[in-house]
Amino acid sequence: MSWTVLRHERVRVISLRTIAGRVECETEIKRSRFVAVVDRAATEGEARAVIETARKADPAAGHHCSAFIVDASFTDPRIERSNDDGEPGGTAGMPMLEVLRGHHLTNVVAVVSRYFGGTKLGTGGLARAYSGAVVEALSHATFLTRERREIMTLELDHAEVGRVESELRGHGVLVVGTSYAARAVLTVAVADADSTAALVASLTAGRVVPVRSGLMYAEVPE
Repeated sequence: MSWTVLRHERVRVISLRTIAGRVECETEIKRSRFVAVVDRAATEGEARAVIETARKADPAAGHHCSAFIVDASFTDPRIERSNDDGEPGGTAGMPMLEVLRGHHLTNVVAVVSRYFGGTKLGTGGLARAYSGAVVEALSHATFLTRERREIMTLELDHAEVGRVESELRGHGVLVVGTSYAARAVLTVAVADADSTAALVASLTAGRVVPVRSGLMYAEVPE
């Protein structure tokens, strides 16, 4: 599981998915080869880096068409981009983007490199080929659901932090980290802040009151 820590501002609740890691596959249509790569990308810069890496990996390909969606936080605008890379307008990048949208994906980039086989596919054929290549790659992906969690911090005596942490984990609370100073600070991420606060109160006889300190996305296997 991984996470991105975010802030309390203009919260948008969106149920989206991403992929666990890079997938790649090759399809062939009328002797044209389509090599599709779908990878994670948390920012536009990361997405463009994946596209450039694919371009360098397959320099003999005639086209490296791409699409990506990134929506890393509750506050930043959602970014969607597509590129036909020399194919007729609307026949490659946009059909690929529609596949990503249709799978309700975010923080993901798709690149399809085409090796021309000598037979023209026509605009409809190209659109089906590029979108189909992404669909085939995604058939090999492991999907993660992105869940909104609230971050809470607990100040505890050093002697009790281990017990409280163990109890919280036993109740399914995601523990993000623990730091130690004059008192221990336990940071957790929860789906229901009120019920967690009640649990902490019961574990500490009401001595500890969790402080809400932000928001994050947790990525949970489907």
